[in-house]
Amino acid sequence: MTRLNLLCAAAVAAVAMPLAAETHSVEPGESAQERLQEALILAQPGDEVVLGAGRYDLSDGLSLDVDGVTVRGAGMDETVLDFTGQQGSGEGLLVTSDNVTLRDFALENPKGDGVKSKGADNIVYHRVRVTWTDGPDANNGAYGIYPVESTGVLVDGSKVSGASDAGIYVGQSRDITVRNSIAEANVAGIEIENSRNALVENNIVTRNTGGILVFDLPDLPVMGGGNVVVRQNLVVANDTANFAPPGNIVASVRRGTGVLVMANDKVLVENNIFDNNPTSHVMVIAYTQPFEDERYNPHAREVVIGQNLFGRGGDDPQLDGAEMLLAAFGGALPPVMWDGVAEGESGLVVVPGIAGWTLNLAEPGQDLATAQPGPLQVPAPENEFDMSGIGAPAELENRLK
Repeated sequence: MTRLNLLCAAAVAAVAMPLAAETHSVEPGESAQERLQEALILAQPGDEVVLGAGRYDLSDGLSLDVDGVTVRGAGMDETVLDFTGQQGSGEGLLVTSDNVTLRDFALENPKGDGVKSKGADNIVYHRVRVTWTDGPDANNGAYGIYPVESTGVLVDGSKVSGASDAGIYVGQSRDITVRNSIAEANVAGIEIENSRNALVENNIVTRNTGGILVFDLPDLPVMGGGNVVVRQNLVVANDTANFAPPGNIVASVRRGTGVLVMANDKVLVENNIFDNNPTSHVMVIAYTQPFEDERYNPHAREVVIGQNLFGRGGDDPQLDGAEMLLAAFGGALPPVMWDGVAEGESGLVVVPGIAGWTLNLAEPGQDLATAQPGPLQVPAPENEFDMSGIGAPAELENRLK
């Protein structure tokens, strides 16, 4: 083989062979903003950006748009990205690439959202903490952990507190697992919105206005949320006054709501522990606002309330006519509340032995003054809930090692 042929063959081989993954190490200190953003820009697929322990004082948001990158800190209490001095109003970290893993670091006091990933398929958030250190405040960022428009989302072992909308929010996405996480002192602890095939399990949601929200809203690019399972969560003491900015959809969530299902399809709530949620442990309602989106269905459909452990609750409901309701129900409202609005015969089913009450409304948006509260009388489930296809892809588990 000639020298020229040898050189050509070597060049072809070099192109065909993937480059070895590299580690980009960043430590706190002077010019941390520039060094960290540079590492996120220079990273190639398969690389790791490793953040040393310490506090990083950052003045602007960060961004990552390279596929297959891992951003790894020394721990959610050891590596802290501090955005207290952030000049802009955007998120702390924006991810717009696929197959990204974010793990073992914290973000504090971002001016906007904590970590937002948009159109980022197969993303993993593992032991990520987002905290607004002054506690509940309408000026805090809206969302802590915020994946949107994604297929394949795993949030595991994370913690968010102080979000003025939702601590952990997954929107317009599918194939989702949110587990083993803590959502505390947010307006909504965990929210699944306009998303399908979501599993919310083994989380602690406490001191929020509302613990876990499963919503479907009109006029969004992705519609038709459903196939959501909420199980084995500790949903306790969600009693923080609502601090969402006026006009926000969650500004209407009543203080003391455990789980709220609104206008969603095929939702299972089972094997959770509820205690000290003063308005209601579980609420199932239709969407009540006017809308023009012809794709939208405002009814809650095929919502199943399975066996749960219900403790104290419903004893300080933030509802009109609360005194009369409490008197009618002996001092505390039953654990399950339904507005009574159903599409055909599909609406709410509850396993035998669980008490509930209903407003007996006939249509979405009906004046609450026309409600006729009474005991809940709905059928029991006839079939097992179909769990097939629910949750994040199994291959995302491999990144937790």
